[in-house]
Amino acid sequence: MNELNATSDYRDWLKDLKQRVRQTQLKAAVQVNSTLLMLYWELGADIVERQKAAKWGSGFLKQLSADLMAEFPDMKGFSLNNLQYIKRWHLFYSEPFAKCGAGCSTIMKQPASQLVPQAVAKLVQIPWWHNVVIIPKCANTEEAFYYVNKTIKNNWSRSVLVHQIESGLFQREGQSITNFSETLPSPQSDLAQQLLKDPYTFDFLALTEDYNERELEKALTDHITKFLLELGAGFAFVGRQKALHVGERDFFLDLLFYHTQLHCYVVVELKMEEFEPEYAGKLNFYLKAVDEQLRGERDDATIGILLCKSRDRVVVEYALSDIHKPIGVSKYELTRSLPDNLKPCLPSIEELEAELRDKEKPMDEER
Repeated sequence: MNELNATSDYRDWLKDLKQRVRQTQLKAAVQVNSTLLMLYWELGADIVERQKAAKWGSGFLKQLSADLMAEFPDMKGFSLNNLQYIKRWHLFYSEPFAKCGAGCSTIMKQPASQLVPQAVAKLVQIPWWHNVVIIPKCANTEEAFYYVNKTIKNNWSRSVLVHQIESGLFQREGQSITNFSETLPSPQSDLAQQLLKDPYTFDFLALTEDYNERELEKALTDHITKFLLELGAGFAFVGRQKALHVGERDFFLDLLFYHTQLHCYVVVELKMEEFEPEYAGKLNFYLKAVDEQLRGERDDATIGILLCKSRDRVVVEYALSDIHKPIGVSKYELTRSLPDNLKPCLPSIEELEAELRDKEKPMDEER
C-alpha cells in the first residue's frame, strides 16, 4: 500500500476533497442548465415578438431551426420540435402575467411586472425536459409552479414528476380531515397538513375486490418504494405489524414510519370499510403507546394517519374534535389506470372476473 494511503490524515483529506469536487461538478451542471434555460426563455420571447411584428410566414421556425443547427451542430436544442416547445413554454408562463396587468396579484402575491423574472429563476432550476412535461399536464401556472417547486425541493426524476402529476398530487395534497391545528404547534401543524393527501391512490397494486386488510398491508409493504412515493417526501419505513406491549396485552400497528422532516413517528392504520368513530379512538391509543415506548427526547409528538375506503366528513370531524393526539383521516383508492382512448375498448376488471367465474361453472350447473 502507498505510504500516503496508509495515513489517516491523508485519507480523510482525500475523502473531503473528493466530496468538494463532486459538489463543484454538481454546481457546474446546475449552472450550465440555468444558463441554457435562460437562453431558451429569451429565445422564446424573441420568437413570440418577431412573429407578431414581422410577416415572416409559417416557415419561420423551420428556417430558424435549420440556420441555428447549421451554425451549432453540436447543440440539440435547436430542432424544430424544441423551438416549438420553447415558444410554448414562454407563452404558458408569460401570458397570464401579461393579461392581468402590472398590478395583478397572483399566487406569489406580487405585481406581475416583478413576477416574470422570479418565475424564470424557479424554472431554470429544473432540467429542460422536466419543464417540457409539466406544461401539457397542468391546467394553469399555479399548478405548474407547484410541481416546479416540488421538483426543486425533492429532486424528483422526470419519471417521478410525471407520476406525481398524473396521480393528481396538486389536487390531493393537504385535503385530509385532521385535528392538527388543535394538537400540533405551528409551523409543524401546517407542514403535517400539507403532507397528507385525500385520497391516496394505490394504483400500483393488483388486488381483487375481495382483498382484506392484511392483504392490503402486505401488498403495500411489498411495494414499499412506490408506497413511500405516494406517501410523500420524508417518510422512512420502520416496520409492519410493529408490536407494542401494554399492560398484559400485545398490540400490533399496521404500519410504522418515521418522518425525517417532522422528526416524529407516524402510525398508519388501514381499514377496508367506511370510517367509524371507534377507529379514531383505537389509533389515539396507539399514538399514546408509541409516545411512551418509542418516542425519543428529540422527537416530536407521534402522528396518526387512518386510511379508510370511504368517510363521512361530519362524522370524522365529530370523532376528532375531543381527541388530543394528532390524527388525519384520508380515503384510499385502488385504481387500474388505462389510457382514456383504450377504456371503451377493453372490459373492466369486474367484467373479466365475472366472465372467469362463469367459465369455471360445471356444464350441468349451466344447464
